[in-house]
Amino acid sequence: MPEETAVYTHGHHESVLRSHSWRTAANSAAYLLDELRPGLRVLDVGCGPGTITADLAALVAPGRVTAVDADEDVLGRAREAAAERGLENVEFAVADVHALDFADDSFDVVHAHQVLQHVGDPVGALREMRRVCRPGGVVAARDSDYAAMTWFPEVPLMAEWQQLYGRVARANGGEPDAGRRLLSWARRAGFTDVRASASAWCFATPGEREWWSGLWADRTTASVYTELAVSGGHATRDELAAIAGAWREWGQREDAWFMVPHGEVLCRA
Repeated sequence: MPEETAVYTHGHHESVLRSHSWRTAANSAAYLLDELRPGLRVLDVGCGPGTITADLAALVAPGRVTAVDADEDVLGRAREAAAERGLENVEFAVADVHALDFADDSFDVVHAHQVLQHVGDPVGALREMRRVCRPGGVVAARDSDYAAMTWFPEVPLMAEWQQLYGRVARANGGEPDAGRRLLSWARRAGFTDVRASASAWCFATPGEREWWSGLWADRTTASVYTELAVSGGHATRDELAAIAGAWREWGQREDAWFMVPHGEVLCRA
């Protein structure tokens, strides 16, 4: 069976989970919500700390959600998120999206948020997601697009952060500009009924700027990404510290604004 070949660029440092735990179905899967109804069986691929998973479970109850991730430790966080909300219709398992341990046609909805940008074979992953989705069901994927991220003002070294992240992610076997490629990948995976869309996160209030700039400053100097950037020869620790400083400087500007665009696809199986 195929196995994952890419290295997960972000890891699960606290600064990463700070971001991932903010995600909800409303702010990260709105394009999918009209497809959900009570009683459906859902597979949430790459569930991370499980905040989106918990929302999906609440929306389809008494239907069931199976949430999978490649990392056992982060699944512990996802289990806690479900338990805190009293959800009993969720189960969790370690899995590789390239080789899912489920029978054909097992789910009504197969969902992946910010997953395909990190895998070695996104087309193969979509084929596998299609395999476990029942005929007439939906495969849904949403991914950001790093080269299309934009901000104001142009603080020195912010552009260097964008370019550096792209180099590190590609060296790890991923594709950081996945959002623009989702429609193409879905068609290559064999889907013929695909609805493509786009949406964005925007961080512009004082609290949002402080949160977004702080987590990226911390991620730049203290996470798995830090080690991958240094060990891969992409940047020195001093250079990363300077980029982190640029993030904090940007976050202190009263007119600061940051947009994260996402591509989305709803694929009918």
